[in-house]
Amino acid sequence: MSDVLQNCRLRRAGPGDAGALSSLAFRSKASWGYDIEFMKRCRDELTYTEADIEAPRFNFQVCEIDDEPVGFYALEMMSETEAELEGLFVKPGLLRQGIGRLLVDHLRSVARSLGIRTVTIQGDPNAEDFYLSIGARPGGYRESASIPGRFLPIFKLELDREA
Repeated sequence: MSDVLQNCRLRRAGPGDAGALSSLAFRSKASWGYDIEFMKRCRDELTYTEADIEAPRFNFQVCEIDDEPVGFYALEMMSETEAELEGLFVKPGLLRQGIGRLLVDHLRSVARSLGIRTVTIQGDPNAEDFYLSIGARPGGYRESASIPGRFLPIFKLELDREA
């Protein structure tokens, strides 16, 4: 296990994390090289509020090192057996060091404990290889909520097949 992962602590997000998680999501998205105009159009979609974090339909989990959030994911419950990955973001300087995979492993555990069998993932096209590497299967495309006419890949993570 890398030094980075040894220093990670996972915890449920609280309402006081909204600003830090929004900032982390924005910086993480920008690390793919999107231009300023694109990022402005994504700002609302990448902003999380205290109400989002406290909403019963969401489950936000944070990975932190030395009390600094370095990654997080948010599950949105869609039904008793289905959830959608609302977001999964890692601090740009820590990409490809295992934090994303750690978050996905944690997500699997949390989702199973909630009775979730399928997690739908709307991924950034740049993260397609990552989602395939964790066992998610392609599931079509969905139009972006931020950029009309832009279609994003959808993946399905079937948890009941993994058990």
